[in-house]
Amino acid sequence: MGRRSRQYKSVPAAAAATAASLQEFAQLDTSLPLREKVRTLAPVAYGVRDIGSSLMPGHRSGFARILEYLRQHVGQIVPESELFVVAGIDDWARRLRELRVEHGWPIYSGMTFRQIAAEDPDQQASIEAHLGFPVSGLRPEEYVLLEDAPDAFAAAHWKLLKSLRNSKASLQDRMLSLLRQSVGQPISGEQFRYIAGKANEWPRRLRELRTEQGWPVQTRMQGRLDLPVGSYVLVEDRQAPPHDRKISDSVWSEVLKRDQFRCRFCGWSRADSHPDDRKQFLELHHLIDHAAKGQNTAGNLVTLCNVDHDDVHAKRISLPAGWP
Repeated sequence: MGRRSRQYKSVPAAAAATAASLQEFAQLDTSLPLREKVRTLAPVAYGVRDIGSSLMPGHRSGFARILEYLRQHVGQIVPESELFVVAGIDDWARRLRELRVEHGWPIYSGMTFRQIAAEDPDQQASIEAHLGFPVSGLRPEEYVLLEDAPDAFAAAHWKLLKSLRNSKASLQDRMLSLLRQSVGQPISGEQFRYIAGKANEWPRRLRELRTEQGWPVQTRMQGRLDLPVGSYVLVEDRQAPPHDRKISDSVWSEVLKRDQFRCRFCGWSRADSHPDDRKQFLELHHLIDHAAKGQNTAGNLVTLCNVDHDDVHAKRISLPAGWP
């Protein structure tokens, strides 16, 4: 490990010291051996880090400087060259990963954005609506802090993430295990990418869990406006009946917006949720049952809370005629 960066009392003092080292290198005899040239140039490299860390005198560690720099530029593209400068340490990339995965800061890389754009266009649209610019074209070495708030469950997730990353199970099984052990807790795309390792198809596998296998994984695009941008949550540890698994995300969004993100029967919304209340999430109900050839279209679907939806199927309540 190289020497720790030095914080000068003033940036001009740090710049002057580095300039002196660079001047010494510039005056070297060109006939000197290569190693002598490298040894003379090394203080310049360290000097650049000293200048960077001196820019943020109130933050003593590279970890703290990276976080503070990103927090000053929430929602903006920050290239790795800027993080290298302000970090002032060799292992800045590891500290960045710790911020993302272990501490739950929603720092998304260009690589993660690309994977989401390729496999989960609805999530991409949600992120772009929040940021105000397209994300699919970001380079792998570019980063964005989506929101100035860490995941409250990051510490609890960390040991689980490590064990799943090293698991021999399939990627989709690892992802489902993470969701089922974190019911009701948001999981970021970066956390899924971490357990996926080198596999880049995690957004597709996640979408399949929701749309083909019927696990109630929701995002902001499914009406969970309380969720952090770019995150996913398993709202209940149960699969939907097979006939409900083919409702497209676009139809989900259309019905929820039409019904103003409220249960059409009782008016419940996420804003009314309470940990002690059985009403916890919204579902879509077929007016004409699938067995009677009812279609997965907006005209045949209405929004109900999970309690009223169960009561309808148990015939404890009846819906008014004329819906939707």
